[in-house]
Amino acid sequence: MQDNSAFEKLRDLVDEVRIGIFITVDEKTSPHPRWMSPVFLPRLKGALYAVTSADDDKVRHLEANPRVSWIFQSKSLDRIATLNGRARVVKEPALSAEVLEAIGPHLQIFWKYTGDPKKLLVVETVMDSFSWFSPLREGKVVREINHG
Repeated sequence: MQDNSAFEKLRDLVDEVRIGIFITVDEKTSPHPRWMSPVFLPRLKGALYAVTSADDDKVRHLEANPRVSWIFQSKSLDRIATLNGRARVVKEPALSAEVLEAIGPHLQIFWKYTGDPKKLLVVETVMDSFSWFSPLREGKVVREINHG
């Protein structure tokens, strides 16, 4: 599988399932997985976006350690992807608006429990690597991302 093909499969899986497990590490290096609804923006290849509340623990975790992982799987478990990278809270209003427009329709649960839209933050994960596992097709493929 070529690099673009592997990334396209990852992007297609995220678009299909619309939910993944986002893993941060706290100040004591304990991992914290939670379900989140991410989105890729077509013009920004190599980054994944999600929203959170300013009050959420993951904001504090990212300040202590920006290294994160994401895990995605198809319902039939025939496609599994793991993404590793560095995450940060986005401070650019235009980018935040673009993410909200792309992801907004998939956030019913988020809006129900978060409440205050003024506390909404966008989290950007810049990918360092990802792996793709399709046991009945390609097997396992690992890709490093060159940011240079």
